[in-house]
Amino acid sequence: MLKRIDPTQARIGMFIHKLEGSWFSHPFWKSRFLLTDAVRLEQLHNSDLTGIVIDTEKGRDVDGTLPATPAPTIKSRWRRAPEPDVVQPTGLPGGGGAVAALKARLGLLTPSTIQQEFHRAEQVAEHGARVVSRVFLDMRLRKTVQPELVQPVIEDIFASVQRNPHAFDGLMRCKRDIEYLYRHALATSALMVALGCTLKLHPVQVHQAGTVGLLLDTGLGMLPVNLADYGGDPHLIPANIQREHVQYSYDFILGSNFDPEVARAAYEHHERMDGTGYPQGLKGEDVSLLGRMAAVCDSFDDLVNDLDGSTGLDPASALEKMKADHGAYDPDILIALEQALGIYPIGSVVALRTGRLAMVVDQNVHEPASPRVRTFYSLHLRRQIAPEVIDLAHCFGADAIDRSVNVDTLDVPDLGKMRLRMLATSCAS
Repeated sequence: MLKRIDPTQARIGMFIHKLEGSWFSHPFWKSRFLLTDAVRLEQLHNSDLTGIVIDTEKGRDVDGTLPATPAPTIKSRWRRAPEPDVVQPTGLPGGGGAVAALKARLGLLTPSTIQQEFHRAEQVAEHGARVVSRVFLDMRLRKTVQPELVQPVIEDIFASVQRNPHAFDGLMRCKRDIEYLYRHALATSALMVALGCTLKLHPVQVHQAGTVGLLLDTGLGMLPVNLADYGGDPHLIPANIQREHVQYSYDFILGSNFDPEVARAAYEHHERMDGTGYPQGLKGEDVSLLGRMAAVCDSFDDLVNDLDGSTGLDPASALEKMKADHGAYDPDILIALEQALGIYPIGSVVALRTGRLAMVVDQNVHEPASPRVRTFYSLHLRRQIAPEVIDLAHCFGADAIDRSVNVDTLDVPDLGKMRLRMLATSCAS
């Protein structure tokens, strides 16, 4: 049914059937669309339109009522499999209408190479960092945020991972020009999305997972300390103070009307399977699935990040370290994360049989033990060398990986900057 409303009554999840006004009174190039993001909503509210017409059979009504059946034009590949009974998260604005839009968008995505996806991943990271910085600022000012603010970031990360599961995560492994907290939020969100896809979770749950990753450390902005006094590294804050951040994160997420499951997972992301974690010392499956996923992704990203003035672990070494920490993490989730990232995740440094060091710059889906690498250092000559990109799956045995290398042991100047440069150069070629 068509219904005319005032532009100020527009809400996320409504299907816009008609815009009443001249072309100069609004910025939209489409006259009919499903309203799914906060930017468009704000543009509608601030426009000079005299009115808008919504279709309540294709989107939500003024009172929030959703259509009884999905819009007939929306198609989603997710319908091929039975969908479990899950609670629609309040953290996904618009309820069922927005979920349907998300599924429809993902259904239209086509796989891309890392070369094709790298530039888009950079744009997602830059936009995401701006949004996350605003979230942390609002948190510091004791303000709540609207779920609509972060929804586009989660959807963009989700879409990037769907097109290429390694590009965004590889970029975050190498990128160092974003503040640690913001980079950690984006990287953990991407890991949660990739992990959720590998575990074949329902799309709504994958969206929840990405939201958890983005917001789980927002409470750090509420701690009664100046993070700058600790070099921007929250791990240097005294433990008795630092541990309070999970409660702050929980209160902030719940107070901002995100789904309670998102808030719960943020509260649990420092719990451990053997009960040695905090804040409650929960064991095993007493920790929610999203909480166990968050514990793995948060810890992995911490291990590979440059902290305390030292270089982070190589991604492959970080996975091995976590697997060796028996009883801390859900083993099935660790295995799934390794499947999502690859045996040698992008950004890993490996030693080749020819005595050269190389960085992994792409994966080979059918031969995960033989990724695409870029050489940069000779172990025999002990100096940097002219780079060479080698597809180990198609080099006819001319070279192969001998072992993973812990970058902490390497005496290579500016290795962090070199990593991003090597990845960017490889993706441009």
